[in-house]
Amino acid sequence: MTSSETTGFRFGPQVCGTLAAGAAREWLVPDGLGGYAGGTVSGLRTRRYHGLLVVAGEVPARRMMALASLDPILRTPGGSEIRLATHEWASGAVQPEGHRLLSSFELVDGAPRWRWRAGETALQCDLAMRTGYPSVAVVYTLLAGPPVELAVEPLCTWRDVHGERHASSSELPLRATNDGVRVADAFEITGPDFTLDPQWYVGVYHREEAARGLAPAEDLLRVGQFHARLEPGQRLEISAFAGAAPPPASSVVDAYRRRLRALAKGDAVEATLRRAADAFIVRTANGVDVVAGYPWFGAWSRDTMIAYEGLFLATGRADEGRELLRGYAATLSDGMLANTADTGQVEYNTADATLWFLHAVDRHVTATGDSDLSAELVKPLDEVLRHHLDGTRYGIRVDPADGLLTQGGPGYALTWMDAVVGGTAITPRQGKAVELNALWINGIAALSSLRRRAGLSGDGLEPLLARATASFRRRFPAPGGYLYDVVDPVSADLRPNQVLAYGLPHAPLRGQDDGAVRAVARTLLTPLGLRTLAPSSPAYRGAHRGDPAGRDQAYHQGTVWPWLIGPYADAARSVGLPTARLLDGLVAHLSEWGVGSVSETADGDAPHDATGCPFQAWSVAEVLRTYRA
Repeated sequence: MTSSETTGFRFGPQVCGTLAAGAAREWLVPDGLGGYAGGTVSGLRTRRYHGLLVVAGEVPARRMMALASLDPILRTPGGSEIRLATHEWASGAVQPEGHRLLSSFELVDGAPRWRWRAGETALQCDLAMRTGYPSVAVVYTLLAGPPVELAVEPLCTWRDVHGERHASSSELPLRATNDGVRVADAFEITGPDFTLDPQWYVGVYHREEAARGLAPAEDLLRVGQFHARLEPGQRLEISAFAGAAPPPASSVVDAYRRRLRALAKGDAVEATLRRAADAFIVRTANGVDVVAGYPWFGAWSRDTMIAYEGLFLATGRADEGRELLRGYAATLSDGMLANTADTGQVEYNTADATLWFLHAVDRHVTATGDSDLSAELVKPLDEVLRHHLDGTRYGIRVDPADGLLTQGGPGYALTWMDAVVGGTAITPRQGKAVELNALWINGIAALSSLRRRAGLSGDGLEPLLARATASFRRRFPAPGGYLYDVVDPVSADLRPNQVLAYGLPHAPLRGQDDGAVRAVARTLLTPLGLRTLAPSSPAYRGAHRGDPAGRDQAYHQGTVWPWLIGPYADAARSVGLPTARLLDGLVAHLSEWGVGSVSETADGDAPHDATGCPFQAWSVAEVLRTYRA
């Protein structure tokens, strides 16, 4: 390590060499386009999504798995062959077991580094991606010991990241190049002294996919070997890329680390969260966007707008944020913001994303004083208001009887609690949901403020705001000392959504300590965020596990969501409750699963094992925003 390098997280042989520990901790290196390299500390690929070159398509959700792994093989002067990779097979065997020789794993300025020790021989591997390109760089350095022969075997495929490919299904074309091989006419791998020698590895097993009830096995093509004779201090460098040939691998690694080092401001925790936030901000063919989570999510407008403050304003990236807001404004239709699904299709299927967009614009203008953006977006936001008053898709409309926002219909789940199994919404929340109406009231006030900043009148928004606020205060308080989750029809489930009614900047109950926030703290607050349902409820599920249907049924029925810590902290501060040490569990969590990041979800029951995506945008954003508050 040079004097300029900064080590973030480091694990020794007791973690790296034990699959239960090392394979449970994951690392991520993004390319800035929605593609990535990702895997586990131990080197074992536990997911179909783990690979060293995952290439994003026109939209981040359409990713292709290319280079699955690089398997290093040491050949010592005495003739011994030491395989340093680790693979699990459908038979149940783990072979080879290179993780047992790992002496350490660390993140150096956000980039992973492995070190193996085999007797007197010490080998290091550094990896990074070329930001803005679908390109990965891997550098092996002999640190100590006698001269050795190092061979590196690329294991390849070319498939949708959500699926599998098998040797029997179709041919994977290979073409030798001057310094490596081109695979499937889609990507290249380059390095020293390449020998083309294709062989299928059949039955590569992914234990996490098995645990998630998905197909757990695939086949990978070992395309050949790169070779080099190394003395201490010498390197073997490999690049894999789709598109233009990259600079030397070592220079890519150095550039990546310099870039992340420049992002690392504040104390160690803030620096880590800033680097984590950077992973989600991507540039696509349509401009700046946000990946909701790695390794499987694409861009979702709700997630993007909830994460906006933490990702863009808390990190000093308001110019990119402005570009994003303008781009999303162009997708408005009938008063609704587009929601790009993971299929890559544009849909208009949320009741809250547009309201979160209004909140994001308000936060941006308040933080930056950008009156030009106010003037530009007031007209489309006026149209949002009009369409909500008149009614738009999915029954989203303001009830003229009380000025509150209602939505939904059979089979739909339009709020952030959006799980649907077999055409049945698990948490439909049809009617007047508490956080939608808090956001609606917040949005009216925000639009009024934006209009004034743009030099316009309130245009009659004050009576609308006053009526909706009065109705909210009359209709949502429940006899138990908290807020109904939904009215018309009433849902008395104790859920976390009510905290937005206290914590939003223009919240209808801001500053009113009526006991509801305390009720949330007593019942729903955990070290990793808020539960989505009180454990006393008959519908509560304390474990977010099993096949897709089972997980979706638990998704919002008790599962903990870290992103909710931000709205809770806002609400607690609003009503004068303490927030000291609130983030202790989440700060410790930075080393527990997605190393240096925050997970999507966790079990409702202690010890709150992490679930879902290991790297989640709104989780990181809200922890960072709360940490800096």
